[in-house]
Amino acid sequence: MLITKKQLIMWAEHFWMGGMWIFPFTMLIVILFTVFMIFGRRGYRPPWDRHQEIETPLEILKKRYARGEVTKEEFEEMKKILLK
Repeated sequence: MLITKKQLIMWAEHFWMGGMWIFPFTMLIVILFTVFMIFGRRGYRPPWDRHQEIETPLEILKKRYARGEVTKEEFEEMKKILLK
């Protein structure tokens, strides 16, 4: 069953004028939005990139105390400041 040129033109007019152009246009928008949300936002890490969690100041202080960079008195004083 071959489609004649007249049938093809009628189909094309019906497709585009009947509002069927909305579906491909909507799908294009959805795809572009998804790609932007995954790759296009600067400073945003995707959910699967959680291996570099941001440390809180208290965690940094605890690590410094564990390495011996601050004394116990300094640790307690800084801890009080951070927890206020």
